Amino acid sequence: MVARHSLARHGGRSKALATSRPERRVRDIQLAVPIPGGVRCGHFKGNSNPMKNFVTISGCSSGGKSTLLVELRRRGFATVEEPGRRIVAEELKRGGTALPWADAVAFLRRAIEVSLADRAAADTSARWVFFDRGLIDAAAALEHLTGRRVVESVGLVYRYNKRVFLAPPWPEIYTLDQERRHGLAAAVAEYNRLIEVYPSLGYEIHVLPKVNVAERANWILASLER
Repeated sequence: MVARHSLARHGGRSKALATSRPERRVRDIQLAVPIPGGVRCGHFKGNSNPMKNFVTISGCSSGGKSTLLVELRRRGFATVEEPGRRIVAEELKRGGTALPWADAVAFLRRAIEVSLADRAAADTSARWVFFDRGLIDAAAALEHLTGRRVVESVGLVYRYNKRVFLAPPWPEIYTLDQERRHGLAAAVAEYNRLIEVYPSLGYEIHVLPKVNVAERANWILASLER
């Protein structure tokens, strides 16, 4: 698939000495991912707490994630659409170049920006908020592309529910469209990276069964209640 925030400034006689390890991670994000503008996500301390009601649905492209979010939304749950597809649609509409096949780095930085904005805008009081991909996916792709350590800097700061649901490769339903132009092999390679990235950040991987959308939704909800 596959950025914006500003941090509260801390006073003191020595900012270098006063800066905590988590705050240095946030600074590392700024250095690794130059982000225009700024989303005010609040004081860092609040961002470091895991949002147990923020649930990530990730995995292989064209694996049924969007259909699943439609079903969860139909049941009354809050959902957040995939940043990458929104960015591609916007760039194509305005003739921009922040596209995976034109300028992948710009696209991924924009995906991190959008993901941070999505997180800042999400309803923290909702029973569950389901995210179609998001921050970790974008960071993992950017790190893979550039070699710069982005995943840990982002992933250890902005936390989600410990259970992450991954849609496995499903060749029988894989399709291309105007916003998805990469083939199945590239999608599987990304899936394999995510299978390693999420556990490295302390998340539990739950691979979605290849069943109809209603059964998938039931399976996720039951898993979250365990």
